[in-house]
Amino acid sequence: MAGTAARLGVPPHQAPRRLVHRHPQQETTIARKPAAKAEPAAPAPAPTLAEIVAATLDDHKAEDVVVLDLKGRTSITDTMVIATGKSQRQVGAMADHVEKALKQAGQKVTIEGMPQCDWVLVDAGDIIVHLFRPEVRTFYNLEKMWGALEAKADAPTASAVRAKAIEQA
Repeated sequence: MAGTAARLGVPPHQAPRRLVHRHPQQETTIARKPAAKAEPAAPAPAPTLAEIVAATLDDHKAEDVVVLDLKGRTSITDTMVIATGKSQRQVGAMADHVEKALKQAGQKVTIEGMPQCDWVLVDAGDIIVHLFRPEVRTFYNLEKMWGALEAKADAPTASAVRAKAIEQA
C-alpha cells in the first residue's frame, strides 16, 4: 500500500485500497470517495406559548378555546387563553396538563383556584390561561371584558393551531 501511495503521490491514508478476493486471478482496486457531508435540515420554528396551550387544551377536550392577543392593551400579559371544561374534575385536569406543558417550555407557572376548580387561573407571565366550568364562564364573560369579539376573528382556534403544528412537524 505504501508503494502504491508513493507512486500516486498521495498520503498513505488517502491511497486506494486493494481488496483481494479468494480467487487468485480476481484482484480489485476500489478508490473510495470521501463521504459527502449532509446539510442539516433547518429546524422547525418553536411553537409559541399560545400554540402550546391551545394544543394541550385541545388534547384534553377543552371546549370553546379562545386565544386573545392583548399586546399593547394591558401590562398584565401579552396573551390570554380562555377555555371551558365540563366539570370541576376536567377543569382541574386541564390546569395540570397546561402547567406541565408550560413548565416543559421553560416557563415559571403559578396556579390559583385549584381546590374548587370552578375557575382556575394559570399564570405564566407572558400568557394567562383561564379555565372555567360553563356557568362560571358565562357569569364572568371575560371575552366581553377584553373585547374578544374583535380578537376572535384573528385569533387561532385550537384546531387551527393543531393543524399548523402538524404541518411543521
